[in-house]
Amino acid sequence: MPIKLYADHNVDFAIVKGLRLRNIDIVTTLEDETNRLNDSDLLDRAGKLKRVLFTQDKDFLSETIKRKRSEEYFCGVIFGKQKKAFIGRYTEDLEYLAKTGNPEDFENRLYYLPL
Repeated sequence: MPIKLYADHNVDFAIVKGLRLRNIDIVTTLEDETNRLNDSDLLDRAGKLKRVLFTQDKDFLSETIKRKRSEEYFCGVIFGKQKKAFIGRYTEDLEYLAKTGNPEDFENRLYYLPL
């Protein structure tokens, strides 16, 4: 079963657009009207939606690591640095993960891009 993605407000929209052209199910926090939530609440929201969160916000990593250490459940986080040169690569990597991964593969895990 393919994974569904949830992009926070730091994600370059070119990545979102590229994924949609590849038929990847992705929702942005702006579309979900959650772009003003703090990182903890945003990760909870992704879990409620059963989506893996993709972020380019390095500050978000501290919330993810905190949850991993405390063994608090989260649906998974994929992190990629904010570099324009990586837009195409991130789009390809996210497409690959979305199409080949299962939701269980991402639970309580942090993945880094590029692969």
